[in-house]
Amino acid sequence: MEETRRTRGLVTGTVLAVVGGLLLFASSVPRLPGNVMSLVETFLPWLGLAVPVGLVVAVVRRSVVAAVASLVVAAVWLVVFRSALPPASAAGAHDMTVVQHNVSDENTSPSRVARILLGPDPDVIALEELTETGLPAYRIALGRTHPHHATVGTVGLWSKYPLTDIARVDIKPREVGDGWDRGLRAVVNGPHGKVATYVAHLPSVRVRPTEGYATEWRDESAGRLGRALASERAAAVLVLGDLNGTTADRGLGPVMDQVRGSRGEFAFSWPAAVPLARIDHVLARGAEITTTWTLPDTGSDHLPVAARVRF
Repeated sequence: MEETRRTRGLVTGTVLAVVGGLLLFASSVPRLPGNVMSLVETFLPWLGLAVPVGLVVAVVRRSVVAAVASLVVAAVWLVVFRSALPPASAAGAHDMTVVQHNVSDENTSPSRVARILLGPDPDVIALEELTETGLPAYRIALGRTHPHHATVGTVGLWSKYPLTDIARVDIKPREVGDGWDRGLRAVVNGPHGKVATYVAHLPSVRVRPTEGYATEWRDESAGRLGRALASERAAAVLVLGDLNGTTADRGLGPVMDQVRGSRGEFAFSWPAAVPLARIDHVLARGAEITTTWTLPDTGSDHLPVAARVRF
């Protein structure tokens, strides 16, 4: 009987041990078939849901093993994500406010989108999934306060300050046909100097029965963006965009080797109805992203992401 009490809950405890290991060492796990680890890294914070499940098992089965394992995993989760708790204030010392948003090519209310994006009084606004029919409306709605703008393909940048050196950034995967333009670079000439600003929309990812987590195009595009950032010589760099992955996702490694995001705040941006991950980003080099938060729903399948930048 004593041996049974000691071993009761071992399966649950083992599962929790694996969860704790993933929380601490996910980036060290080798690439697995179907890009399983990339998917795990995308939703890494949600592994914490194993804790309440483990505690329920511990109570129902009167398992000391499950209870201890649950508490250990809870402690590990708090250590890993402590910088995101409690939510940080959107105020504080900063030099620039930036808003980034995938507006959705199906959005029918650019004026409502613009009203929400202008809420935090941003200095710079980056948009993705612009269409030929919707672009004129955004130019009018945003142009009143942000007269300087540039567009390349389906991405655009609006600024209170003059833009120079506007250029297309080639992040197109080799297998994608011509006319796919989702990368832009422009220099924002603001009060704190020149800021090389990139707007990027990486390819979408899909979960498919035959391929698993299909990220090949996204990863290739991230590699191209990473190389562009590596060759960038500006002292201050911003990257704004829908990268279709979280900063923990190894597929975005080439980009994250060059820039960094905020240290805290989950600011989940996708899907808008039930946000589960932040795949929309404001990243920087030669500057610090002090705070990141989301704005209200605009009718897109993404929430807008706003950030404070300090140079």
